[in-house]
Amino acid sequence: MRSSAATEGAGTLCVHGMVTSESPPGHLRVDTAADWDVECSRVRHVDMQAEVTDLAALGNTADEDRDVVCAADYELVSQVPLLSLWPFTDPTTVGYAQVDSPGQEEHARLYKLMPVQRERFTAMQRDLNRQVFLLAGGALSLIGLFAVVVWVATGRVLRPVEAIRREMADITEHDLSRRVPVPRTRNEIAELAGTVNATLDRLETAMEDNRRFVADASHELRSPIAALRAELEIASAHPGQADWPAVVDAALADTHRLQQLATDLLLLARLDHATGHDDAVDLTELVHDHTDRRRTHHTLSVDLPDHPVPVRGSHVLLDRLLGNLLDNAERHATTTVTVRLGTENDHAVLEVLDNGPGIPPEDRERVFDRFTRLDDARTRDTGGTGLGLPIARRIATNHRGTLRADPGGTGARLVATLPLAR
Repeated sequence: MRSSAATEGAGTLCVHGMVTSESPPGHLRVDTAADWDVECSRVRHVDMQAEVTDLAALGNTADEDRDVVCAADYELVSQVPLLSLWPFTDPTTVGYAQVDSPGQEEHARLYKLMPVQRERFTAMQRDLNRQVFLLAGGALSLIGLFAVVVWVATGRVLRPVEAIRREMADITEHDLSRRVPVPRTRNEIAELAGTVNATLDRLETAMEDNRRFVADASHELRSPIAALRAELEIASAHPGQADWPAVVDAALADTHRLQQLATDLLLLARLDHATGHDDAVDLTELVHDHTDRRRTHHTLSVDLPDHPVPVRGSHVLLDRLLGNLLDNAERHATTTVTVRLGTENDHAVLEVLDNGPGIPPEDRERVFDRFTRLDDARTRDTGGTGLGLPIARRIATNHRGTLRADPGGTGARLVATLPLAR
């Protein structure tokens, strides 16, 4: 029989363990060292069927400087509690033994087991407990430190949020000019502050528009009421000298103006809160019908395509949009008003032109403000309510379209675009 193994010194216990099918669980098949082709001095022998516990006890009786070299199956050694408690080196670093037996070949790894006395084991257990205590204390300290760091970091992160909250609490409807502080860091809080300020900008603009609208509406309503009252007071003071038919006509004109102004104000209020309409409307037919029934003192030129121009929306509101544009054109036209309808880039394009004085470039956006009338159109006989073009733009916007004033040569050119129906 030949065997190769790690070199063993004096005081070494040589155990050749072979696990066979006949070996009961927890036992080693043991041969004596005489069967090994190795040089060992002071070799201890064990029985042919030595239990692993006996092998452990034998190790404990050995001198403290003795090594136990066991050629055995690793799984068997690891399943024995007492042997598993002993520190041993990794099997791959100890060596490899190849044992030849008649008729069979078995391979085994060498395990170096260090006998541990009870006192040493107790000391090791105390060291282990101390290490566990230190690790637990360190873990608790680390958790406490982490909690402090999280608390401080959270406070620093939420400090800008608290500043935003305080500023928002101080903002009232009477002072919308204040803004929340925006942190210099480019993070979500800075984006939140920017969004809040943008919302405040829109809110301030809306509130200012409402205040201006109320003031302008009060002024516009006061003018016809004051004129009507003055005419009636004069006629009442001098009933014998009053031209009563003329007084009645003037009163009816002022009453009509008041009614028209109130109607436009109510329509604007409804348009500000109106929901979308989804009716099928043919603009070609709408423009044809409106211009056909319209009575005007000017030449009305209509240029329509020979095919339908379908859009989706409210037939009544779109008819009002066209009527407001024509009313504005007729008030400023010299002789001719032109209506054109076409399509461009999936949009219907409705144009209303006049040959009047036109709109100065600096006023092309201002004419869509409420109660805005240009200087040459502020008289009661030629000026409207000042709500016609704002209403027309609001109708176009509610239909996902636009209304703008473009250069029109000698006169004004108002262009409305609406998305075509699909």
